[in-house]
Amino acid sequence: MKLFRIAFLFVVSGICTAVLFWGCSGQKVKEAERPEYVLVIHGGAGAMERSLMSPEAEEAYRKGLIEALVAGESVLRAGGSSVDAVVAAIVVLEDNPLFNAGRGAVLNEAGDIAHDASLMEGSRGKAGAVGAVHIIRNPILAAKAIMDDGRHVFLVGAGAETFAMNMGVDTVDAAYFFTDERVKSYEKTRNSHLEREFPLQPKGTVGAVALDRQGTLAAGTSTGGMHFKRVGRLGDSPVIGAGTWADNNSCAVSATGHGEYFIRNAVASDIAARMLYGNKSLKQASDEVVMQKLAALDAGGGIIAVDKNGNIAMPFNTPGMFRGLVKAGSEPFVAIYPDEYHTSQNSSLPE
Repeated sequence: MKLFRIAFLFVVSGICTAVLFWGCSGQKVKEAERPEYVLVIHGGAGAMERSLMSPEAEEAYRKGLIEALVAGESVLRAGGSSVDAVVAAIVVLEDNPLFNAGRGAVLNEAGDIAHDASLMEGSRGKAGAVGAVHIIRNPILAAKAIMDDGRHVFLVGAGAETFAMNMGVDTVDAAYFFTDERVKSYEKTRNSHLEREFPLQPKGTVGAVALDRQGTLAAGTSTGGMHFKRVGRLGDSPVIGAGTWADNNSCAVSATGHGEYFIRNAVASDIAARMLYGNKSLKQASDEVVMQKLAALDAGGGIIAVDKNGNIAMPFNTPGMFRGLVKAGSEPFVAIYPDEYHTSQNSSLPE
């Protein structure tokens, strides 16, 4: 009799477990479903205070961000890859003279423009990057050509330009990139002893991260670098692991900020590592790196990230960051200031 009671309890326990597992309707209880696709972009972090920005300028920046989101989402909605979506969004930002990437990039000490860019996909860890290039219209396309070729990861200077031209990437006369605003900023710094000693550091780097229908993550970053930088200087934007990272096991990250600190702290890959080896959420990992580690070093900047489940993080420790996101079935959302939030954001205050 005792054995019969034990067997009966075992059967009942199994039935209860099955009921809980499959649900009363006889179907398996579904976990929170990941979005069909996600796209997040940034246009740089820095001193973007409301009191210092005219309504016209603010509207122009928001419009530029929306245009980049629309371009990238059109790829994802059609079933395209996260890599192609990231590239599409960044090309729009590179072509927009408001942002410090492509046309409208800042000038270095010699009065020249030198672009950096990188791209990485999360399924196989393929990556491509260019640095200190002067005539490639869209540096992110050169980074993609390097990634697709697969022989190398990082090409710089004349060698990168020659490779890009051989791969059919568009080039332009260097004059195309100069804008009146950037030239004026350069002249002001060049003629000011104080600013030559302590040059301004506008952080207008652009970037994008995406998750596509196939579950593949990708990240890309493009920049004109630091205003009045030394000739030959490279920041974190073209450095895989510092300014860009993508791994389907964790997340995709694009960074913007004071590049030297982002390189020293391997910011993008550090966030992924904290998720993988420390069992941290995207929110926890990104906030620890940006809002605690970098902030303690007085290193201004921020990141955008999306994890393998479609969660988003956009923390920054500066007065503002140009940023935006869109998920399948939702309207594009863009923001500049710390008090602007989207319901799907996954980071702590301030953004």
